[in-house]
Amino acid sequence: MSKICQITGKKAMVGNNVSHSNRRTKRKFDVNLFTKKFYWVEQDCWVSLHISANGLRTINKVGLDAAIKQAVEKGFINV
Repeated sequence: MSKICQITGKKAMVGNNVSHSNRRTKRKFDVNLFTKKFYWVEQDCWVSLHISANGLRTINKVGLDAAIKQAVEKGFINV
């Protein structure tokens, strides 16, 4: 399982840890991902998605069906 949101396409970013003396070392900013099951009424089935917190907000705002259609158009999900 890769650490990519299936709804928004968010993935890990690379940045720096900056110490008090301003030394910089590389680090990774991971996405706030979790696995959640949704009931997809249009298909009459349960769907398990790896989504970020922002993806969950998107589903709550536009609905599961519209969010999945947008993700398929952008290539984040293969249905």
